[in-house]
Amino acid sequence: MGIEKGLFQRTELLIGKSRMDRLREKRVIIFGIGGVGSWCAESLIRSGIQHMTIVDSDRVCVTNINRQIMATTKTVGKVKTEVLRERLLEINPTAHINALQMIYSSVNYESFHLEEYDFIIDAIDSFANKIHLIQKATLTNAVFFSSMGAALKMDPTRIKVAEFWNVDGCPLGAALRKKIRQSGVVVSKKFMCVYSDELLENQGENASCGTEKCLCPKALNGPGDPELVDHEWCSLKAKINGTTSHMPAMFGLTIAGLVTQSIYNEK
Repeated sequence: MGIEKGLFQRTELLIGKSRMDRLREKRVIIFGIGGVGSWCAESLIRSGIQHMTIVDSDRVCVTNINRQIMATTKTVGKVKTEVLRERLLEINPTAHINALQMIYSSVNYESFHLEEYDFIIDAIDSFANKIHLIQKATLTNAVFFSSMGAALKMDPTRIKVAEFWNVDGCPLGAALRKKIRQSGVVVSKKFMCVYSDELLENQGENASCGTEKCLCPKALNGPGDPELVDHEWCSLKAKINGTTSHMPAMFGLTIAGLVTQSIYNEK
């Protein structure tokens, strides 16, 4: 039995050879490989996805270790997309992983060629860029999934999946819909979101990540080595919300499940 056949034997046992073949053919792009996106990417590779593009501008920060799958004490300071790509190829060396150290934005969105993908996954934090991605992704033929905020949440039983306009009890979802209506942005088709209606409050105090230089770059519109800033990153943020290890992971795994289920249900 070849290594690839052995890797996916249990998945193929459940879904059958024809669906397994379709999994291998699908092209997936994930925007944001933080707490949600990194777990989503790994689950999809372990499920048999062979063609994946991962997009993120950041380097691993020590504060990422509690929730991002490629973040360890040995990877702090390294480019997230490169570290995750190496990990995914260790799982399946035959996969085609395109790692882009970039930020999706209204300036560079055409360079991603969204029309070439079967699945587009939104796991980004930037409010404006998230809205722009929603607009552009829903213009394509791709199946589009979006993650709402996974911070300030603890209860895994309150994770839900709903169509964007029906997401209830999620402040990010409500803010996105309000901004879309006010700005006149056209959302061309319905899409499913993962969210939770739980909203806790921070109980601790914000603290520095302890680095002398910021290990996360300034916003990039293209690939390249980021400029390291002469300060640590965390103190510059207006607000930092606490996050558990399991909630972002479960958001990401749920999106991965929606992708594989969509392929399973194809006629």
